[in-house]
Amino acid sequence: MATAPAQANQSTPTPTPALIFDDGRGILAPMTDLRPAFDVRTGGLTTLQRLRHTLNLHITALQVPAHLADLTAETHDVSVNTPNDKPILMLSGRCPLPPSDVMRLAPGEALIEPETEDLIAAVGPPDDLARLIAGDRPNNRTAYRVSTADQRLLLSRVWHVRASRDACIEADLAHMMRGSRQDPPPGVTVMGDHPVHIHPTAHVCPNVVLDAEAGPIAIDAGATIRPGSIIIGPTIIGTDSTVLDQSLIKGSTAIGPVCKVAGEVGGTIFQGHANKAHAGHLGDSWVGAWANLGAGTTNSNLLNTYGDISCVPTPHAPRERTGERYLGAIIGDHVKTAINSTIMTGSIIHTGAMLAQTAAITGCIRPFAWGTDAGRHLYKLGRFTSVCETVMGRRSIEPGKAYVERVEGLHAEAVAAYWQDA
Repeated sequence: MATAPAQANQSTPTPTPALIFDDGRGILAPMTDLRPAFDVRTGGLTTLQRLRHTLNLHITALQVPAHLADLTAETHDVSVNTPNDKPILMLSGRCPLPPSDVMRLAPGEALIEPETEDLIAAVGPPDDLARLIAGDRPNNRTAYRVSTADQRLLLSRVWHVRASRDACIEADLAHMMRGSRQDPPPGVTVMGDHPVHIHPTAHVCPNVVLDAEAGPIAIDAGATIRPGSIIIGPTIIGTDSTVLDQSLIKGSTAIGPVCKVAGEVGGTIFQGHANKAHAGHLGDSWVGAWANLGAGTTNSNLLNTYGDISCVPTPHAPRERTGERYLGAIIGDHVKTAINSTIMTGSIIHTGAMLAQTAAITGCIRPFAWGTDAGRHLYKLGRFTSVCETVMGRRSIEPGKAYVERVEGLHAEAVAAYWQDA
């Protein structure tokens, strides 16, 4: 498909109609337990937000696995899982930074990933999507001309967010720098030559240092940076988030909306509505929504051997090499840790786990695990949902019907797996 034609005044190009799909492939839990892959925050923006802005797309439809259809429809105002026969650009929501090639695809052309042979993008009727995802190639039922990307582009493991993080943050900073801004307030020290963007409604207190020597800094609408904090670029502080007093926010960090963050944080993405409001180190990690890390919670993001970090993506799965030297933890939605918790390198903590143990948290923690020094059991659904409603209610958010049903479904799956292992 050719780049969309410009409007008559030649100033604003017409957005390209597009369908964004989540093919359900890879192992991306816990990040995709309560959202499709394109709604994962992969930098300062979610992948869907980035695709819309960087490629100038008009998102007309979304395609997701059946178990996420109602939840996706509850959170988006476009058609979900209702394909039609009109040719359109179809783009994978597991691709956080698509190549420019996707905008040059013509009808009947498709782009696949070389390593997995998974579909990245195609132009054609959305009715063809299921067959394309299933692997139909030329000379089969769909006669698409297929080209191959020159590198891995799709997220297929949770640690791939770490691999794509820096490029995503760079792209998101470029977009955010276009908006209106205020000058740094009196008493704020700015270092370096990279741009610093402070939204007019953000509040940066005196005695804050904004160190832009290594990259830009963006502080979004309604965000607050409390006194004594140091922000090192490239970093994005999201809408209505607060960096608490005397915090150190190091580069390659993207804090999503409505978070409270303190202590030492670097190379970490917060999905949004999460708290790390006390001292403690958190590095090279991803933190899901409604997670809360207790005071003093600290993680390791580097092996003592400086070697390649390996992870167990799901309980009982084989350990896999990540190709990463720096990798902290993947912390799912609604995870809670007690004070002074220690999280070891490469840990994956699945949705809803509540961990209050003196032993280090390590490996892969099953969904809805209730961990104490007495052992690990299952977080009872009634108790979990009560806490969930309380936590979300503090932000004046009431979970929707589809959200509640998806949580209940996840919990039922966790119960079945727990008793199977017992």
